[in-house]
Amino acid sequence: MPMPPYPILCTTKGCKNLAEYKIAGRWSDGLMGELKTYGLCCAGCLDEAYRDSLRKQAACRLAPGESLEPPGIYHLERGQRDQKLQRLEELERKFLQQSRGLTISKQSLLLGLVFPSLLDPEP
Repeated sequence: MPMPPYPILCTTKGCKNLAEYKIAGRWSDGLMGELKTYGLCCAGCLDEAYRDSLRKQAACRLAPGESLEPPGIYHLERGQRDQKLQRLEELERKFLQQSRGLTISKQSLLLGLVFPSLLDPEP
């Protein structure tokens, strides 16, 4: 007897919305592979969840022979197996570009704190 459908909720702490996205990276031990899930999230939590998945992936240690690709954003569809999920590479690029912009802004701010003359034009 098949299981009845159940709602898949966003895994972001405190969020009660339905999940629309799966954030996962392709993992392999050299013989078999699967998607390693970092989170399931709604559209409102996607930015935070994707940034969190990048941090988790960077901290992940692999055994010899294992590989783990950077996290990807997949459109979550009821009844679809991982192999059939649509990867949203355009959305990933958007978030990566935004993250780079934040990093540059933070570096600029820190440089300004250490070297204030960099931010003040000379008279």
